[in-house]
Amino acid sequence: MTARPHDALFKTAFEGPAAAAALLRALLPAEAGDAIAWDTLSRDNASFVDVALVDHHSDLLFSARLRTSETAWIYLLLEHQSTGDPAMPLRGLSYQVRIWERCRKDQPQAWLPLVIAVVVSHARDGWTTSRSLEDMLDPAVRALPRLTALMPRFSLLIEDLTYLSDADLQARSLAAFQKLALWLLRDARDSVRLLDSFGTWISTMVELLAGPDGLESFATLTRYMFQVVDPVHRESLRAKIRLLGPRAEEIAMTIAEQLIEEGMQKGMQKGRQEGRQEGRQEGRQEGLAEGQIATLRRLLMFKFKLQTLDPASDACLQAATPEALDRYVERVLTADSLAAVFAD
Repeated sequence: MTARPHDALFKTAFEGPAAAAALLRALLPAEAGDAIAWDTLSRDNASFVDVALVDHHSDLLFSARLRTSETAWIYLLLEHQSTGDPAMPLRGLSYQVRIWERCRKDQPQAWLPLVIAVVVSHARDGWTTSRSLEDMLDPAVRALPRLTALMPRFSLLIEDLTYLSDADLQARSLAAFQKLALWLLRDARDSVRLLDSFGTWISTMVELLAGPDGLESFATLTRYMFQVVDPVHRESLRAKIRLLGPRAEEIAMTIAEQLIEEGMQKGMQKGRQEGRQEGRQEGRQEGLAEGQIATLRRLLMFKFKLQTLDPASDACLQAATPEALDRYVERVLTADSLAAVFAD
């Protein structure tokens, strides 16, 4: 289970040059887009480490040749943000400087290339913070006309998914997987909005499933949904996915089981770690048991759509031997009631 599902989905959707070109061409001003030879777009190294060994990482970096020259190149930074970042212009400028430093190192006498920074945001309330370096400067300084010309210039192109409608996203010249990725980045954290908009995207999901690598791509999207959606709404999400047919339902069931297994493994690992910290065998056993109990409690609440576990069932967990806990874990996936889980 990835700790950064939003980043993982965005990179999977747009790390390919063709997908990135389709998105970037739609977001850049028309004259800028027309100046780029998009068939020359290629993925570049997006990691830069400064002398203090501080890792600075941009999501995706591409380079492309200009149509008007065989030697003039341009760099395009494609960033993803799930929250607003007031320092984003400064971050973008730091990436730009590092690209230039690398270019100077490789070709000391060459002209510096233009670097354009594009941010795709799905911050919950929209992008409400700085869009340019000028926004970060002291207003008292910005108010002095004689200093304006001396101010450094750097601006971001912000694609704010929050305010784009389903029709806006569907109108994009993108493949089905990329359209669906943008939709889920916009909606998946709001379970009600996701479920409400699901029907609008069924035809796009059917198109994806029918295409090359459709099952694998759909599995990527489904895993993201189950990771991000509120557990209370997971069963409703599975009901929506059933509308897509048996193949989609099978994928959803497999992923749900995988996430349950990963959750159990994580709980048991946490128990082991807590036990090691105690430094005694007794502590290790207690830590493992507590981790199993906590994980089982969450799984039972998810499986049977409960807000809380009833006192009797919770008491069974607390009183269970390690062997009994193992039996309960094995029964979670197949049991049709709490009683079936605890039947001994």
